[in-house]
Amino acid sequence: MEDRFGHHITYLRVSITDRCNERCQYCMPLEEQDWLAREDLLSYEEILRVVRVGASVGISKVRITGGEPLTRRDAIWFFEELNRIEGIKDIGISTNGTLLEKITPQGITTAQALKNAGVRTVNISLDTLDRRAYAKTTGRDILDKAINGIDTARAAGFEMIKLNTVLMRHHNEHELKDLIKFAGDRELLLRFIELMPVSSTHVLTEENFLPSGEAKKLIEFQLGKLKPRSDFKTNGPSSYYQLPDSDQLIGFIGAMTNLNFCETCNKLRLTSEGQLRPCLGSHLEFDMREVLRNPNMDDNDVAKFFLEVVDRKPQQHEFRDNYQPGRKMVAIGG
Repeated sequence: MEDRFGHHITYLRVSITDRCNERCQYCMPLEEQDWLAREDLLSYEEILRVVRVGASVGISKVRITGGEPLTRRDAIWFFEELNRIEGIKDIGISTNGTLLEKITPQGITTAQALKNAGVRTVNISLDTLDRRAYAKTTGRDILDKAINGIDTARAAGFEMIKLNTVLMRHHNEHELKDLIKFAGDRELLLRFIELMPVSSTHVLTEENFLPSGEAKKLIEFQLGKLKPRSDFKTNGPSSYYQLPDSDQLIGFIGAMTNLNFCETCNKLRLTSEGQLRPCLGSHLEFDMREVLRNPNMDDNDVAKFFLEVVDRKPQQHEFRDNYQPGRKMVAIGG
């Protein structure tokens, strides 16, 4: 699939739940969250159908998100079924890591069960190594569970584990060096991510926004000049750099300050209630659930729907144009 601007679409991010065991400020509103009713969520069977048809029109990578995807019942079974879909070559999960150490009924960790089910890559959120700061940001005093989850994932032997740190002024800019060391000691890939307007308007302000360029300068002041590594690529928009006198790489994801951020975009997003979004930073979304639950529409109609949504994909996001979030990140899918 290719849109009007030359974006080659091969990547589908799928949210399987809007629920989470944490309450991160940049993802979920501070006020009471209205959870989706069970009947409004896509069933696993409906999601698997979407992915199967998506694979037939060019989707080869799927990342499962939430909310926290591991809070949904029978998630391991779902990953096993996902792995059976022909054409899907890369399955990943985005998680806060706190449930990865949980022991399954089979007597193994959830991380190991995911690995056995065909998950290749794991993205884990880690914004701070300070227990009190973690509790303040997430609303949960469970930093130890997050770190244990990271170490459990390492033990499971995934092909790649990436740590995602959202940059926040007055919160974690003093921890950048410590986070780099934490990732380096565990041989993990760390990416620093700029805040985006995907929660409430009070979250992204000049006071708490820390540009990736400024974070890079802070790191270089402490650790020395970073070497650009344009030859190193993952599926996302991160720009990678190598630390001096080290093989360790770190990445920066600057949706707000990188004017070329959207040039290589290759993804669509499916929300947990079946809205197919061609861009995170746009209010455009299209109701695939209606197609899936229409008895008069078959897989050819689902494939046609994919192509029509790709054709509506904008050239770039709207985050820099006074974008106001219409839906919270927890509802869209992280």
